[in-house]
Amino acid sequence: MTTPPTPRTVLITGGNRGIGYALAEEFVAQGHRVAVTARSGEGPEGALTVRADVTDAASIDAAFTEVEAALGPIEVVVANAGITRDTLLLRMSEDDFTEVIDANLTGAWRVVKRASKGMLKARFGRIIFISSVSGLLGAAGQVNYSASKAGLVGMARSLTRELGSRNITANVVAPGLIETDMTAELPDAQLADYKKSIPAGRFATPAEVAKVVAWVASDDAAYISGAIIPVDGGLGMGH
Repeated sequence: MTTPPTPRTVLITGGNRGIGYALAEEFVAQGHRVAVTARSGEGPEGALTVRADVTDAASIDAAFTEVEAALGPIEVVVANAGITRDTLLLRMSEDDFTEVIDANLTGAWRVVKRASKGMLKARFGRIIFISSVSGLLGAAGQVNYSASKAGLVGMARSLTRELGSRNITANVVAPGLIETDMTAELPDAQLADYKKSIPAGRFATPAEVAKVVAWVASDDAAYISGAIIPVDGGLGMGH
């Protein structure tokens, strides 16, 4: 019989839609105290939604303070918030590049820096970065996005070396193609083409990613750190 998970205080950035929303639903269903950050919109029922922009350190600090007052010290942080500005290299402006890096990579650093203070004090923490198969395989038109998502791997591994002795883990979950509003808008021919490249022959549901992330945050995964865990149906094997 599986023991129920230890209830933790969990903060998920970008929890108002897509994978972030599914993450919040899963952690709520498992009985955790859950907060999400969002620039607009709301997280699922049972989660506290706070306003924050990961490109603004002051807004992150205020969000953490609000969550800590309501739910207690944050024990699990999932850096999920991200943006895309897809275009080919020669058409990519410097703003297209720096804005994606600032949101996806520097934004994750800002969130984790603030979270680590409480984790070090408690001598417990789970840091989980939501990367992407394109951060490992690369993707045409995503020089900025792929670079930002690959950078999370170096961040997680450096944090593991810095914080590992304090019972704090830092891991990367790398989803492949997911059924979201964004993929639903793609032409049928393009969807069929993408599916052909995936050994599983289908996209993942956001809930499938959420269950893996919840497990990485659990007591069962205490000895896993600095790992890249793909949830991609075999698309990025060996990367």
